[in-house]
Amino acid sequence: MDGVSLTPLKQIYHPKGDIFHGMKKSDSGFDGFGEAYFSTIKQSDVKGWKKHTQMTLNLIVPMGEICFVIYNEESKEFFTVELSHKNYQRLTIAPNLWVAFKGMSESNMLLNIASMEHDPQEAINIDLSEISYAW
Repeated sequence: MDGVSLTPLKQIYHPKGDIFHGMKKSDSGFDGFGEAYFSTIKQSDVKGWKKHTQMTLNLIVPMGEICFVIYNEESKEFFTVELSHKNYQRLTIAPNLWVAFKGMSESNMLLNIASMEHDPQEAINIDLSEISYAW
């Protein structure tokens, strides 16, 4: 889907604790840095739909498994991917695409490396029922 990319990330295993790469400013998908935050989601819960009008999202799942669904309103196209330590990639989402996500395991956490600081005026939220998707 135009405006969406997946970037495989390095995992370095160590007997005392593993290293999970996230993002460097030289990586494709880096569109500036505004803030980084973690968000959790409970198993079987769905958060969304949200559309950012200016922010580029860079989503990484270091714990658990999360199913992301991106919807392009213009093309009526869906893009779906499940990210976890087994499918460890960075999901980059350009502005003006709808996104929702579902927790797939008991404990789930994502990291968003956002291109700008949070601004509630910059995002649009709608109810899950407003975009038809079979969760």
